[in-house]
Amino acid sequence: MRSFIFDRRRLSTVGVLFIVGAILFFAYACRGSRTEVAEGLQAPALELRDTVTGQKVNIGKYKGKVLFVNFWATWCPPCREEIPSIEALHRELLSDGRFALITILYKDTPKSAYDYMNANGYTFPIYADHDGVTSRSYKVTGVPETYLVDKKGILRKKIIGALDWNSADARSFINTLLLE
Repeated sequence: MRSFIFDRRRLSTVGVLFIVGAILFFAYACRGSRTEVAEGLQAPALELRDTVTGQKVNIGKYKGKVLFVNFWATWCPPCREEIPSIEALHRELLSDGRFALITILYKDTPKSAYDYMNANGYTFPIYADHDGVTSRSYKVTGVPETYLVDKKGILRKKIIGALDWNSADARSFINTLLLE
């Protein structure tokens, strides 16, 4: 009878050690893949391709500039609602060397985007997020989502949903970033 109790205790101890080991293993394995995307932290890297040239784009190209990063899709009604104000922002700040605007297709095709843009006279640049690497880095949950990154590469504002980029508040915030 005594050996049965000893075996049960040893079996319980082994089970507990196994569970603790599994928890520690998964906590360690997952720690490298958890990158926080929050205002005040360094903006994630961009892994994009220009939809016209096919050339790879790197966020380093935009160092020292205020970066407007917008994820959108042609099938998204709120995105279509916001696009005219993004176009206005693009046209207004196109020649300002302190500003860069990047729009990234989210689960959409470049052909759909170009057809939509040509039909509406939009001219802002469109980038493709091959394999969804950038949208995963930015933890995009849907579209539209916009990220404003300051000249130091720090994420200053994350906006989920459509916004009128012609509004006084939006323009004031962007101007504040440009003047820093």
